[in-house]
Amino acid sequence: MHSSKKPIIIGLLLLSCGLAFSQVSKSSRSASYGVPKVSRGKALVMCPIFEGSQYPYQGLGFKVGDPFALTYKFYANRHWAFAMDAGRATSGLYNKYHRDNFQGYLPDTLSGGPGQSIEYLTHTVPHDWFVEAKFLYQWDAERISRGLQLYAGLGWQWRNTRVEYQYLYNSSSNPNDLGSNGSFTRDRFTFGPVALVGFEYSYFTLPLSAFIEVEMFTDTFLDPGYQRFQGGVGLRYIF
Repeated sequence: MHSSKKPIIIGLLLLSCGLAFSQVSKSSRSASYGVPKVSRGKALVMCPIFEGSQYPYQGLGFKVGDPFALTYKFYANRHWAFAMDAGRATSGLYNKYHRDNFQGYLPDTLSGGPGQSIEYLTHTVPHDWFVEAKFLYQWDAERISRGLQLYAGLGWQWRNTRVEYQYLYNSSSNPNDLGSNGSFTRDRFTFGPVALVGFEYSYFTLPLSAFIEVEMFTDTFLDPGYQRFQGGVGLRYIF
């Protein structure tokens, strides 16, 4: 009698194993392979969710907007992070600001005299580089969406800009003088604090993190009190 029950028990065990793996459909070919062992490094690629026990993390990527920059982020723990961006500002957004500064940037040799005038024509910006460092506090927003984090922070920004102005010089003392064109260059180095807010999303099938942030820059050196909103969208590879 015991021998008659043995095939039934074995059959039930085989049936239970089949039900346990029934969620994954396998072809006759793939069924012959065993379950692969995945290392932690590969597991992060397959499942790149920030885990509280695996900090610190690092991120390297780019940001598009004002400015366009390469970006690095160090995730010290679940709430605190450090980020650094370096790149080029979107100079077209500062055209009015540079034009308004034309008169203040005129060299002494172009100050003009009685019957003389200097008229702004145009300007170009050969380079407008910046470097920014910031400390961030972030918190989970899982109630909104899985993998979503909000963050806010403070930092410091350094800017180095070169502006080339073209102008028209007129002299009313000579009615036949149609004026002459000229140019001069002004280098601007300044710095100041930034305050920012943003959100970051990291629930992907690859170790990537997408973010959107808005900053407020305040000039405290060259043009004290000047403020401007900046910001952009970016993507980082997490490792």
